Amino acid sequence: MEADTLAAAQNIDFSLFALFLRASFTVKLVMLILIAASFWSWAIIIQKHFDLRRAKTEARDFDQAFWSGEPLDAVFDRIGPEPRGGAARVFAAGMTEWRRSHRKDGGLIHGTQARIERAMNVAIGRESDMLTKGLTYLATVGSISPFVGLFGTVWGIKGAFEEIAMQQSTNLAVVAPGIAEALLATGLGLLAAIPAVVFYNKLSQDCDQVIGGYESFSDEFALILSRQLDRTAA
Repeated sequence: MEADTLAAAQNIDFSLFALFLRASFTVKLVMLILIAASFWSWAIIIQKHFDLRRAKTEARDFDQAFWSGEPLDAVFDRIGPEPRGGAARVFAAGMTEWRRSHRKDGGLIHGTQARIERAMNVAIGRESDMLTKGLTYLATVGSISPFVGLFGTVWGIKGAFEEIAMQQSTNLAVVAPGIAEALLATGLGLLAAIPAVVFYNKLSQDCDQVIGGYESFSDEFALILSRQLDRTAA
């Protein structure tokens, strides 16, 4: 009897695709959701990698141009009011407000320093939103995918016990397929969650580093303009 049971179990196809096809509709739906979530997570991870690399390169190039000794007005005229690169856009926001704050007689409108800093903070906020877009999705996938997979596993095991009751047998050929299908859902949940959590932490750190660079540049630029304002007031 035991030999017959082992022979029957050996004839069962335990490939991933076969396990998916034998799963119930609910478990299949859970698996498809997890697979889609995993693919979308990797799409975001790859896109964010290129976005951050480009942001770092543009910030480095602009930093070299800014500290090259060229007059700030000349730098602004060259890059324009809507340049490429986050640091350049922060600079453009400050310079735009600086120019708008000049009266026709050459004087400055009261509160220029505060308005320039506010304009740059708004620009930094926009850059931060652009850089961190999609990271919330990674955090969500990383936190809920194991539970979604566990739900699929619980549902699959329920189906396995129902099959045992209908077959009135607990031999390996009856039990093994249902348990394997159920555990596949947990595996897919972990497969989706682990990369999402790892890269969420990595990309969040990189975003904080880039945004911190924008904030440092904003402080340095505000300090330069502050000295210019003091000279103008004197």
